Amino acid sequence: MVARLQERIDAVPAGVHEAVLLGYALCNNGIVGLRARAARLVIPRGHDCIAVFLGDRRKYLDYFNAHPGTYYRTTGWCEREDASTVGEATVQQKLGLNFRYQELVEKFGEDNANYIMATMGDFTANYNRVAYISMGLACEEPFRRRAVKEAEDKGWTYDEIEGSMELLRKLIDGTWDEDFLLVEPGHTVAASHDEGVIRAAAVLD
Repeated sequence: MVARLQERIDAVPAGVHEAVLLGYALCNNGIVGLRARAARLVIPRGHDCIAVFLGDRRKYLDYFNAHPGTYYRTTGWCEREDASTVGEATVQQKLGLNFRYQELVEKFGEDNANYIMATMGDFTANYNRVAYISMGLACEEPFRRRAVKEAEDKGWTYDEIEGSMELLRKLIDGTWDEDFLLVEPGHTVAASHDEGVIRAAAVLD
């Protein structure tokens, strides 16, 4: 991910744009090491994209701390699953992690399904709740119903959280306050392991 993003950042011509806006958060260190080149980088402060959808990293942390075993859903994630047969497969699909146990049984047989589950592990084993993040979109109802059914099928608790476009609006509008990291040319993105989540570090080479 870092290499592909850096390639696009490096392609930005000098003296043309004020900034490169990244709609990413820290995302499992997926942006650590990115370097600003011809223009500054502007990045929302957050541990992952859930904080972006909620509009506030503090709101996310409050919910996460209260409900650590939560599997989050949005319209985008649901739509991507609908499009799973189109284009390049995701890493999750390539590894077979998107299959439920019964699907593995039907595809590979019971013995092989048991082996795959034991080898790969159930990545949802530590979850007990589905939280649907509602963004107030007109198209949401089918995805909300799907999230409810997913919780029912797994025997998990269902919850719905009100999302917010505020962080995305501020990113696009250029209202880059304390909720954003500004990385000037000659600096790189680093994890800060504090309330700010990410920080800019000078490139020494």
